[in-house]
Parts: sequence; structure tokens; C-alpha cells
Amino acid sequence: MTHMAAFLLWLLLLVFCWPLALLALVLYPLVWLLLLPFRILGFAVGGVLSLLEAILFLPARVLGGPRAIRG
Repeated sequence: MTHMAAFLLWLLLLVFCWPLALLALVLYPLVWLLLLPFRILGFAVGGVLSLLEAILFLPARVLGGPRAIRG
């Protein structure tokens, strides 16, 4: 649904100010490419934090800690 809303807003912008709409259409892929390394970094940081959490909770899992820790 958000894609449809974004498309309708872009069409509205196209009707009222077509140069700005075309500029947004051209700049969107460039901004996406510029932000891509930050998204990859976010996945990597999330993976490292999940690994640290698993290492931290491993003794509790082995010793049969509270049920809340399991899954």
C-alpha cells in the first residue's frame, strides 16, 4: 500500500511541479546507491550483536536456565 501512496504522491508532484518530479525520479536511484553501504553495515552490526547475545546466553542454555531465555 505504501508503494501505491508514494506513486500517487509522485503523480501529484508531477502535475503541480513536473521539473521537481523528474529530478526526484532521477535522484532516487543515486540516493539509494549512496545509502546502500549503511544498510549493509546495519546487517553486519545486527549479525555481530546476535552472535554476542548467543555467546552471552550460552552458559544459561547449557545449565538449563529460565524458560524465557530459550527461543
